[in-house]
Amino acid sequence: MSPPAPNKPASPSRRVWQLAWPNIISNLLFTTVGFLHIKIVAQLGTSSVAAVTTGHRVFFLIQAILMGVSVAATAMVARAWGARDAAQAEIVSWTSITLAMALALALSVPVLLVPEAIAGLFGLDDETTELAARFIFWLGLFNVFTAINMMLSTALRAIGDVITPLWFLLGSSILNVLLAWMLAFGAGPIPQLGVAGVSLGGGIGGAIITLTFLIAWWRGKFSLRPVKRLAIDWGTARQLVSIGAPSVIEQGVVQSAFLAFFAIVAQYGTEPYAAYGIGISLVAFSIVIGFGFGIATATLVGQQLGAGDPEQAVLAATRSLRMALAAMISLSVLLAWAARPLATFMIDDPAVIDLTVVFIYMIAAAQPLMAFEFTLGGALRGAGDTRSPLLATFCGIILGRLLPALVFYWLGLSVYWIFAVMILDYSIKASILIYQFRRRKWLEVKMDRDQARSRLPVVDSDKKNT
Repeated sequence: MSPPAPNKPASPSRRVWQLAWPNIISNLLFTTVGFLHIKIVAQLGTSSVAAVTTGHRVFFLIQAILMGVSVAATAMVARAWGARDAAQAEIVSWTSITLAMALALALSVPVLLVPEAIAGLFGLDDETTELAARFIFWLGLFNVFTAINMMLSTALRAIGDVITPLWFLLGSSILNVLLAWMLAFGAGPIPQLGVAGVSLGGGIGGAIITLTFLIAWWRGKFSLRPVKRLAIDWGTARQLVSIGAPSVIEQGVVQSAFLAFFAIVAQYGTEPYAAYGIGISLVAFSIVIGFGFGIATATLVGQQLGAGDPEQAVLAATRSLRMALAAMISLSVLLAWAARPLATFMIDDPAVIDLTVVFIYMIAAAQPLMAFEFTLGGALRGAGDTRSPLLATFCGIILGRLLPALVFYWLGLSVYWIFAVMILDYSIKASILIYQFRRRKWLEVKMDRDQARSRLPVVDSDKKNT
């Protein structure tokens, strides 16, 4: 599909919602898969829950690094599409997929060769470490498929097609959970693989849907067509790297700090560690609301700036922030109210339940601040300013979370103090992003779209799909 011309005076709130709700559903599906992975292995004991939590965290680190390329692709594809330059949007998409595949292959090497060493970084007991290593290894086999799916979905969302990625993610989620459950507990001739079966089954399910997605794109089923050539447009690649590098560093900082934070929590025992993993899987359902608005904001900002309308870009970001705040505040209240029933549903260990409830209270208090991080950070990234979010992330995650957590641990304070530092983390991020957004320097970021070998206008969607 070809989106309506970005410079038309359509309702910003309506356009934000049109782009946000499929992204929210997509993120909810992704979160549901992680939630169900935890639920599946909860029957196998606390060590299995902690092992899957560890495996997910390593996977998130790899995925977060790939998101650096995704952020750059969103900004460049959206701006080209907003300028009605379909050819350049297609070149950026092709190049981003190629770069992401190469990066995924490089990231797979340590995961496949030394999974035990990676799992050992968390300081868990021997049984949990061994289970986590198995989970990490099998999931690492499918990193390339994850990269392809992420980049293709990103490119389609950047041109405004948020429905197609949603359908493929729905199929992937269903197949992922079904195969994960079958391989975890066995079914017919399929052996019972436990924790390893969750990652292997999930990986196979995702790979099958990714191949289907890729074939459909290759055959020209979407508005954004494949370039179909082995050569890479190096000018486009350089700009992707230039824009994406700060986001890669940002995500590397975030995930590395999260790994360190997990390690600190693990020092308090398996129960707090399992509670943290369960709590993250639960609150993620509300966090992805803000993330969906962030993706919508980045897309709209990029398209409006490509169309030469900075004021509409500011208006879209402001409306998105208001909507995200309203949604996340409401969900935070609901989450806090239902904290104990949710924790009890996930596991029957009383100590883990009590710790999970406290964690949910802490993170629920921080979620309105996350609305600023997602929407304003999305606006800056959509404009191509990836350095300001990097600054906010570094200050928040290092100065607001990791260092205070280390100090509290050294002082011998309870794990509740460790959970509480998350509020300080998001307060710092929100403050910096508000300041950077109000300066409006992000409206002055320039991109070179002249690297394309051809410049073709975006044709009418009905004609292009015939």
